[in-house]
Amino acid sequence: MEALEFRYTILYVKDVRETLNFYQEAFGLQTAMLHESGDYGELITGSTKLSFSSLKLMTDLGKNPAQANSNTPSFEIAFETNDVAAALSRAVNAGATLVQDAEEMPWGQTTAYVTDINGFLIELCTPVIAQQ
Repeated sequence: MEALEFRYTILYVKDVRETLNFYQEAFGLQTAMLHESGDYGELITGSTKLSFSSLKLMTDLGKNPAQANSNTPSFEIAFETNDVAAALSRAVNAGATLVQDAEEMPWGQTTAYVTDINGFLIELCTPVIAQQ
């Protein structure tokens, strides 16, 4: 049987256009597409896309979407960088909310956390160095 390929993650948001604009300003990501309806859009993030769909569209399709709750996150999105402090500063200046300042982890990785304008938890991190 052929292995499946992870193509995209879709996050449900109130305003897709505003969210795409935020991710451009906060993280330097470019919009791959925004549907003319404004209810769906994608960012250029490599081989796996980060996508957004409006809460309204999901409700119209018979789903029961929940809004993100930054107090009780159930997942995180991680963006890798060699300069966590600079990425963190950019994100906060664009409107992200600081959750954890840049911190060196025991395994050698530097991490920081923010929430986006929708309440999704975002990790900013250096690459993980394989231990031998």
